[in-house]
Amino acid sequence: MFNLNRKLSFFLFFGVIDFSFAQTKSFQTTTGINFPFVDFVNSVGGGIIFPLQLLLVLTIITLAPAFLVLMTSFLRIVIVLDFIRKALSLQQSPPNQVIMGLALFLTLFTMWPTFNIIYKDAYLPLKDSKIGFNEFYDKGIAPLRNFMYKQMSNSRHDEIKLFMSMSNYSRPKNFSEVPTHILIVSFVLHELKVAFKMGILIFLPFIVIDIIVSVVLMAMGMIMLPPVMISLPFKLILFVMVDGWTLITSGLVKSFM
Repeated sequence: MFNLNRKLSFFLFFGVIDFSFAQTKSFQTTTGINFPFVDFVNSVGGGIIFPLQLLLVLTIITLAPAFLVLMTSFLRIVIVLDFIRKALSLQQSPPNQVIMGLALFLTLFTMWPTFNIIYKDAYLPLKDSKIGFNEFYDKGIAPLRNFMYKQMSNSRHDEIKLFMSMSNYSRPKNFSEVPTHILIVSFVLHELKVAFKMGILIFLPFIVIDIIVSVVLMAMGMIMLPPVMISLPFKLILFVMVDGWTLITSGLVKSFM
């Protein structure tokens, strides 16, 4: 009974969708007003695309942002920006929305050349029906693979060697033989390592301020006074005097060049 209800709900769902699009096309024909429309009719065979294929496409579209976040400069940028807030002993300033927004726009800035290549070499030919989806994937993933591989050049691609050996793959002769899933997980590990190294360098001067303030308070016998209350203004003064935000953002952008 439960399986029957699920099947009925499934076909009812897609029946409503099909009816809605049919009404939309009828409304467009009679009124001349255009609405965004998705055609579920197979242009080759003339039949309706199998619902599971549609479900697979929707799933891929849903997961695409997560994959793009892991395959771009976003991971390193957002971790470093969060380290800045913690090093300054600030809990909610800047707010999470500001951190995420700044990280997204810095990601767009650093990834713009890569996205531009994908747009010209993959999207435009697909839009003009010059290539199929398989070729679109190959041309679209190639600039991202080049970007990820280039970022790992400083570590002599140790992460790729690690995951290739763990997956029992033979040693690749060139970059093109590295599987994409191995390249992605290696890139994520590399970005975490680089972000934490940059975070340590950010923490060091502020740790020195915390130590000096703690020693001075102990020497004055003010043990009950939290050192953070005294060190926070000095941290902010130092950060503003050296133009910290400019140094951090320029350093992050240059680290991808």
